[in-house]
Formats: sequence, structure tokens, C-alpha cells
Amino acid sequence: MKYDIVVVGGGPAGLAAAIEAKKQGVNSILVIERDQELGGILQQCIHNGFGLHVFKEELTGPEYAQRFIAELKAMGIDYKLDTMVLEVSKNKKVVAMNSTDGLMEINAQAVILAMGCRERTRGAIRIPGSRPAGVMTAGMAQRFVNMEGYMTGKRVVILGSGDIGLIMARRLTLEGATVLAVTELMPYSGGLNRNIVQCLDDYDIPLYLSHTVVDIEGKDRVTSVTIAQVDDKYKPIEKTKKKFECDTLLLSVGLIPENELSKSAGVQLDSITGGPIVNESMETSVEGIFACGNVVHVHDLVDWVTEESRKAGRGAAHYINQKTIGKQGSISMKGCHGVRYVVPQFIRKENDQEFVELMMRVDNVYHQVQLVAKMDGKIIQKINKRHVAPGEMENFKLDMRTIDLSNVKEISMELVTREV
Repeated sequence: MKYDIVVVGGGPAGLAAAIEAKKQGVNSILVIERDQELGGILQQCIHNGFGLHVFKEELTGPEYAQRFIAELKAMGIDYKLDTMVLEVSKNKKVVAMNSTDGLMEINAQAVILAMGCRERTRGAIRIPGSRPAGVMTAGMAQRFVNMEGYMTGKRVVILGSGDIGLIMARRLTLEGATVLAVTELMPYSGGLNRNIVQCLDDYDIPLYLSHTVVDIEGKDRVTSVTIAQVDDKYKPIEKTKKKFECDTLLLSVGLIPENELSKSAGVQLDSITGGPIVNESMETSVEGIFACGNVVHVHDLVDWVTEESRKAGRGAAHYINQKTIGKQGSISMKGCHGVRYVVPQFIRKENDQEFVELMMRVDNVYHQVQLVAKMDGKIIQKINKRHVAPGEMENFKLDMRTIDLSNVKEISMELVTREV
């Protein structure tokens, strides 16, 4: 079996990448999805707020996904559902399996990795206490309630203030549950500010910052959860313990890019994002293998996933059509002084581009700052920011027309304090 491009993952990233590659003139494309339907995680995200940037209107997750699913089908792009990819090799051979075709070996000219991310579990954060039923990730609870029709509990505590946890606080409240508390280890929320307002404040759900769960009690089912405030070294303060009688604990403690297949292909990973190191075309360290969406770095908005994945689709199409030149990357992009990371991590100077879209996250909450691009210690571009926070991704359009790239090896992104 041969295809020009194989896309691993049929979620928002994979769909956008496949459609864009088709628009760029590549006709032989296969999308492989392990679930029973296209759309990925969006199918269980029945709340609104999607599409404000891409479509200029507010959609639910399934509505947003359906627009891409319909376009994919209308364009005649091949896809396989209920199919598990077992391996992606450096020479772009994809090994997959399903109950209809059995074991398949698919040879591709280019591969786009769009496997998304997974949730951290209780084992990853080592919460003490017993191990009763009723402890689950927020994403699992979301699937139970929105797709399977099961209520996860009546009295709920949520650990972590990521967006999924915040949204589930509201969702469970609307279904009749009592959400007793949302606790967050850090002194700031890990989610979007609009979700703090719309999901917690509007429903009088308390948010305990600088708190964590220190004990879980229960034999067959959770009966109580104890939280405590933490000090500046994140150690619980004994005298601040607070006990909640509850039957459910939801974990919203971070997402991890799903990169087992990336590792099997020999793709170099970024130690901070946990995803592949990519250049401006979203090409990884392995030539002809591209990556996009949450498998590269965890996004806050699906609209940004779509925009990034379109770059991967264009990049893969241009690679096949030999429209790009240069190696994986020649200019290194670094984050420092308040910026945790920058994607892409490399820019190829040989490819003539007017602008390069940069995405990044900061390491703390800052007010009245400038986000600046520096080259050889000199500011080459800057934008003013009234407020930046780790839970909200920052976008920066780097104007390559104003930069002399002849001797540039590194461009840094950082925060500097500005006068108000």
C-alpha cells in the first residue's frame, strides 16, 4: 500500500493538515484514526467557544469538527477508522492494524504526526491515600457524561485548574452534581481566564490556589478528600488541611503529548514541551516526517491547532513537490527570561518567507510587559502585553523582511518590563 502522505490521527490537527495538503495539490492522502469516528477529542467537547478565530463564530466541539469532516469527505481524502498505528519508521513506513484489513504496511513519501495528547493520571502525581473507585481524569469524566451518558458522581472535588477540569466543574454542576472545590497547586490557574469566569465564578465554585490533595479516603468508593495549602516549595502545610466529604475526585493535572510513535521514528523531542522539535514548516528532525497540534505542544485553543496543522499540511506538500530547501533548521529559536519555550524551534533561512508565526508560553503571570525578539542582544521586534499567563498561549508574528539573516544563528524571545 502506497500513499504520498499518511496522517496519523483524525482529530482537529490531522483533519486540517490533510485538507491543506490536498489543497496544495497532493491527491494521494490517507488519514488513520484509532477511534470509531473522525473528530478526535472534539466529539466529547459539547460546550461552545470553538471557532472564534478560524470561522469568526462560536461553535461547539462537534460542530467545529464536523466542518472539517465534511470537507475531508467532499475532497475524497481516504481515511481508516478503528485502526491502530503500531509503528512509524525513519524511512516513512507506517505499520497499522484493524479488524478488517489486518496488519498493514503503508509506504509514504511524507508522514504527518497528529496523535494529540493524553492526560496525566494519579500515578503520575503520586497522591497519597487509599485507591477506591471515583478517582478519574477530567477527560474521562467528560466522555462518560457527554458521550456515554453516565454520571460520574454527586459530590465532586477537582484537582488542577486546567481547562478540561474547569469546564467539567460547570458541566457537572449543570447535571445536578455539587462541585465542592477546585484546587490548584500553583499560585495561578492553568486554564484560560474566560473559563475561570464562566465555569467557576458564574456558579460560585471556589478555587483554592496554592493547594493540593494530600489524602483520599474510601474503601469501595471515595468518601472524602483532604486538601492543604502548600508553601513556596510546594510542600503541604499541616495546619491548613481541609476535608471534603465527596464521592468523586477529578484530576485535571496536565496533558502530555502522545509521542510513542515519534520516538519509534527517531524524532528528536523537546525536553520542555515533550513534543517533537520542528522547523517553520512543522518538519521534525527526521526528513519528511512532520508533526502538528497537541502532539507538538499542548494548545489552549483548537483554532491555534488548526492554523498550525495547516502549516504542516503545506509543509508536507511542499516537501513532496520539492518546493522547500535547506536542512531541518539553521536559525535556533530560544525562549528565555520569562518565556518557557518557542515553537517552531528552528527556522530555515534558505526558505524565503515574509513572516514566521511563533507560538510560546510564559513561565508565570506577568503584567505590563513587552514580548520581544532579540538577535545578538538587540531588540528586532516587540509587542506590548498588558497581561500574560502560563495558561494562555502567546502568538508572535516575526517579520523576516526586517532581519538580515546572513550571519544569524539564534533568535531569542523574552519578556521585559515596560513603563506604563
